[in-house]
This record gives sequence, C-alpha cells and structure tokens, in this order.
Amino acid sequence: MSTADSAPRHLVALSTASVYPDRTPDAFEVAARLGYDGVEVMVTPDAVSQDVDVLRRLSEYHAVPVLAVHAPCLLITQRVWGRDPWGKLLRAKDVAEQLGAGVVVAHPPFRWQRDYARDFTTGLARMQDETDVRFAVENMFPLRAGGAEVAPYAPTWNPLDMDCPHVTLDLSHTAVSGSDALAMADELGDRLAHVHLADGTGLAYRDEHLVPGRGTQPCAPLLRRLAAGSYRGVVVLEVKTFRAPTQEARLADLAEALKFARDNLAASDAVTAGPGPARTNGTQGGPAHFIGSRDGSVQVTGGQGGPAQDSPAQDSPAQDSPAQDSSAREDSSAQATTRRDHPGPGGPAANGTIPAGQDPVAPRGSVLPAAT
Repeated sequence: MSTADSAPRHLVALSTASVYPDRTPDAFEVAARLGYDGVEVMVTPDAVSQDVDVLRRLSEYHAVPVLAVHAPCLLITQRVWGRDPWGKLLRAKDVAEQLGAGVVVAHPPFRWQRDYARDFTTGLARMQDETDVRFAVENMFPLRAGGAEVAPYAPTWNPLDMDCPHVTLDLSHTAVSGSDALAMADELGDRLAHVHLADGTGLAYRDEHLVPGRGTQPCAPLLRRLAAGSYRGVVVLEVKTFRAPTQEARLADLAEALKFARDNLAASDAVTAGPGPARTNGTQGGPAHFIGSRDGSVQVTGGQGGPAQDSPAQDSPAQDSPAQDSSAREDSSAQATTRRDHPGPGGPAANGTIPAGQDPVAPRGSVLPAAT
C-alpha cells in the first residue's frame, strides 16, 4: 500500500440544511448518492431532525454517519426542544453521543438571552468537562440598518473574542461580517474544530451560503492550508440550494461543492502524503474505513466514499451563481447521478426503494425498514 493510500483523509460532510426545502431524510439520501462522508444534522422544526432513533435508522440504512449535530440556535428554532438554551445544548450533546458525532455546533447567545449570555463561556466549560463531544461556537455577523451596525449577539458575534476552546468557522458568515477567513483560521489555531464551507460575496449583507468558488471568500486557499496543517476536523458543506430550478440542478450544485472540497483538500494531501496514485472521487483503493474519536477528530483510510458510477444528467442553471464553465458543469452533473449501492438481503430494488413497510419519514421515493 502506498503512503498516499494509507494517509488520513479529511472528511467532507453534507449539512442537512443544504437540501432545504426537502427534509432531513432526503439529505441522507443525497449524501449517500453523491458520496459524501457523512452528514451534519441541523436540528429544525422537522420532526425527523429531532428524533435520535429515526436518525440512527437513516444513518445505518444509508451507511452515512452523523458526524456533527447543529443545535437549534436559529430564530426559527426558538421553540424546538423547549425554550431553555442550555437544555437545547444538553439535548444536542445527548444526540451527538448516541450517534457517535464528535461536534455540537452552537451559536453565540442572542442579546435578549441575558442570563444565557452572561454565563455562556463558563457554562460551556462546565458542560465540556462532562463529555468528549466538542461544543464548537460558530462565528456569526453583525447586522446593519440605516448605516448603523447592530450586534444581535452577546457577548459578541465573533468567537475569536470569546474564551471558548472550540470554534466553527463559517465562510458565508465571514463574507457578511467582512472578516478575513484565513486570518481568523490562523488566529484560532488549534481552537478551530469545525468548518462550514460555503461562499459569499458580502453584498447587501446577505448570508448567501453559495457553492464554494462562486463568491469572494478564500475557500480553496483555506482548504489547502487546513489540509497541509494539523486540522483534523470535518469540513461541512452548508450551502443554499432552494433556488435551484430542478432537482437535477440541486444535485449538480451539491456534487460540484463536494468536488471542490475534495479537490482542494487533496491538492495539499498529495503534497504532504508523498508519492502514490492520485485520489479520485470514486472508490479506488477499496472501501473507506472510518477512524474517529469522540474528541471530534476523524480520519479515513482506504476508499473515497460512495461509488462513482458515471451516468449523464441534464445541465441546469444553478442558484445564485454566474454562468459556469461547460466542462465543469458536465462533470458536476455526471457526479450528481451517482448512487451508492446497498447490497445484501432486504436492500433496495433496482429503482433505489427499499422493499419493506412504508415509513412516513423516508426520503421521497424511498421506504425505510421497520424499526428494530
């Protein structure tokens, strides 16, 4: 086995928010189909995202691990898992522990959550002492109205200024805040535990979450720098695809995002790993083997995830993006039609459905086996 084949590979996961307005089960389906290494579950009003037993069944059936859990910190999730913000974090931690995820993503408190904000860093430290799951506080951004800057978060939107040991770096948010993502990563050092990969232009202070490479953020340089350094966390694609005109266009966007991440991570991997065959997005080298720990670090040896069974797909315009090079679009479309095999008794039929009892939480066109 060559050095390149045995070297750890950075995992690339899909946020379940990336398939909105589709549902959490659809994210598992898409992640398996395109060959993502896992998912980050965004806990939302979608009941499936809140149910650890259903999430486990989805993960086991699709062979897609849950690598992170995003606690319900958004305005639209204020009533999910109750109103107590500490209770939300504790429940997210419990879900992460049960599913084997190493990270819980948390936002800084809103300003009106005064007690929570006052005790945020000390409370996180106490919780961190009780679990191996890492609470990674995400960089947010200020709001601007009438030329004035309004900070909706306390003590600050920027975890660089907080005494928290673990941080999630989101590149769409750096675009909105006007931050230097590379400088933030350097300053964070070993505190950088998790990455939300997306792009943005910073125009009109919109949190765009574009496919990486379609905005102004240093997505490629950051990935190469992380791969060449000591970063061993997950890279999560958290992009908006709800403007995609068709399902094929959405899949093409998510395939393009995955290829962008893997290509730029592998560009550095190929240099640091020494001589050996170049990595691809297929399964050359055999099945992937996950090697992880509950501290949030993850490694893979062997294959590259799901199989790359090439088949053509229609080109479709992508959301919020300029015209793409035709060859790149064809490559992304071809990847978008790949599908993970599920061999063995009780597996799906040729059309990808599972010949078992209908389950209301299954992805569209799929059927889940009964709970055991």
